[in-house]
Amino acid sequence: MKVLMMLGKGLTALFWGVVLANLLQPFAQPFALLLQVMGGAVLLLHGAEYLIFKQRLASRQKPAMDMFQVLLFGIFHLLGLAHEQTEKTPAEGLPMEAENA
Repeated sequence: MKVLMMLGKGLTALFWGVVLANLLQPFAQPFALLLQVMGGAVLLLHGAEYLIFKQRLASRQKPAMDMFQVLLFGIFHLLGLAHEQTEKTPAEGLPMEAENA
């Protein structure tokens, strides 16, 4: 799961790099327009994700950094937060191996 999240973050960062390169030196048409539209749509969706999870992110240690990462990586950052939380909290109520022996 962690490998897939890192791959998703890497591909998302690559996408934003291509969008930024297109803004600095526009590609041939219609690709320049398509990249601008897709970049705006992805940024709008990531902004909506931030608004949905704003309260949860506010309780974190560095909420501004989390906001930036949600705007950049979207759901891949949010899945990473959920994965971190499940690793930190032990599962309660599950029988231990020694108890079952």
